[in-house]
Order: sequence, then structure tokens, then C-alpha cells
Amino acid sequence: MTYFKEFEVRWSDLDANRHMANSAYTNFMSHTRMAFLMEMGFDHRTLVKHHIGPVVFYEHMYYFKEVFPGKPIKVSVEVAGMSEDGMFFEFHHNFYTADGKNVAHCEMMGGWISLETRKLIGLEGELLDKFMHFERSPDFRILTKEDTRKFRKLPKDLA
Repeated sequence: MTYFKEFEVRWSDLDANRHMANSAYTNFMSHTRMAFLMEMGFDHRTLVKHHIGPVVFYEHMYYFKEVFPGKPIKVSVEVAGMSEDGMFFEFHHNFYTADGKNVAHCEMMGGWISLETRKLIGLEGELLDKFMHFERSPDFRILTKEDTRKFRKLPKDLA
């Protein structure tokens, strides 16, 4: 299943070049993901009850064409991967113009953290069951911890 959300490209979504800013892409993707999760039973009440929250590890954007204000933009989200315990997930987003042209693509990976321990946590019980039954993209794969490290960037402190 591909989930879609439609947005109006507003003046505040533009950058100095008067096309859609990369921060707007990020905001539209985040809103689309959270709307999808809420519809799938991962609403705020459920997340609070289980003391968990989603975190983003990375978002890799690919821009194909500029997006300008005045016409709606449609953003998709597909479940492209998840770990067997539900701790890690990968979503793919596509951006489409009103006439269906694909203007950008994003691959994002994230996970769930415990809001009590602030550490990554797998899903359990009904949440894991719900997550495992999300419709999957054609290129879906089971994720491992190694998948979260494929770009292996480490912090470099100033000291």
C-alpha cells in the first residue's frame, strides 16, 4: 500500500531561489509519516501509553525537478523495511506534482526509542503485531543492526 498526503506549497516553503526549500521536503515527509503511523494505530495516545517515540537516523534525498508554489504536491510513504523486532524501519517517500510527475525521492531509516531510558527499543505485543502487518513495498526487506550502520558516520568532537 502506498499512503499519500497532499500539500499546498506555501510562500513559507520556498527558499531564496523561489522553489521549494529542502526543509519543506523534510517537513512534508515527517507530516506524511506521522499521519500514516497514526492511521495505522500508532497515534500519540498509543505512543504515550507505551513510552516510545520514533527517531530518524538519516534521510537521503534525491531531487529530480524543482517544485514551485501554486500547485499541490503529493507525498507518498511506503514501508520498505523493518527489523524482526520492529526496532528499526525504513520508509521511502516520493513527491509528485499535480499531474503525477515524480520530482523527488527520499529513503529514510529510523527506529523506536524508549522515552524512559532514551535507548533504542523493539516493539512488543500488539504494537509489534500491528507494525508487522503494515503493507510492504515491492522492494521490502528485513533490516538488521548492520543496515543501520551502512553509512557509518561517527561524531568528531572539537576537543
